[in-house]
Amino acid sequence: MENPLLAFTEKGIYCEKAKVYLDPWKPVEKAIISHGHADHSRWGHKQYITHKRNIPIIKHRLGDISATGVAWNESFVVNGVKFSLHPAGHIPGSSQIRVEHKGEVWVFSGDYKAEADGLSTPFEPVSCDSFITECTFGLPAFKWSPQKEVFRDINQWWSENRAEGKTSVLFGYSLGKAQRLLKHLDPSIGKIYTHAAIENMNEVLRSFLTLQETVRITKETKKEELRGNLVLAPPSAHGSTWLRKMVPYETATASGWMAFRGARRRRAVDKGFVLSDHCDWAGLLSSIEATGASRVICTHGYSDIFSRFLREKGYDARTEETQYEGELTEINPTSGAEN
Repeated sequence: MENPLLAFTEKGIYCEKAKVYLDPWKPVEKAIISHGHADHSRWGHKQYITHKRNIPIIKHRLGDISATGVAWNESFVVNGVKFSLHPAGHIPGSSQIRVEHKGEVWVFSGDYKAEADGLSTPFEPVSCDSFITECTFGLPAFKWSPQKEVFRDINQWWSENRAEGKTSVLFGYSLGKAQRLLKHLDPSIGKIYTHAAIENMNEVLRSFLTLQETVRITKETKKEELRGNLVLAPPSAHGSTWLRKMVPYETATASGWMAFRGARRRRAVDKGFVLSDHCDWAGLLSSIEATGASRVICTHGYSDIFSRFLREKGYDARTEETQYEGELTEINPTSGAEN
């Protein structure tokens, strides 16, 4: 396709007509950001444009940046190109980015999920000609159970651990996954304690979300206080000396990768719950169909397999390389260290 409205460059997805990048992975003048995860919102851009709910998130993570917030469906024009943001359902404040010029419409989905989680603004399909989709879980083997069933199992696990006098340590990303877990944990079982990285993000999100009461773990927190209760911690806390305070404890991870046989053993956790903030195979297909797009560009994940399937279904589908990571360990955007 000659002179596409959006092109994949060494710095990121670029709209040349507007001189704007979407979720660029190298520093640029002007960037439109889909959401706050570190692989999509990176440090170093001169100007950031994102959903207004994402402003406090990226400022917490990136520091003193020049950022402008817009509302859902609010159009803004840059050099004659019309942009708007639409709910992606991935995490709080996550957006799809719609780009329109002379009747041609592209949508960059960022990361998204089709199932409403009760926390994030639910995903809304946006009609377009070309759709850029992630493929994090783009294999038929990935099929999510309704989250109601998953949280029933999580709360049962916690309840059983409490009966045995053990602390339940549940690992989930500090932004998005941790708050989704918190939303659906049963507070009648016991107290919910948090690692500092998660509680710091909770404090940011409480400016626009109602979250359950939590207790921050500090140096003064006694082991006896934690026993029988639940601790939310980021994946980076696994295997750390910080966990010694939890003894005796049981560990669990909430991730889409828990659908893989052997994933729990490889991550050295006692329990795995299949819970993802990305679409499964069916969710990807139904979401793409709902856009009405004829052209689909597949990015991070199982992009080769997924794009080949789409071509067999009659789509004009291809793959493009990006530096997005999907559902992997979060990386601190400035230091390269886990957070």
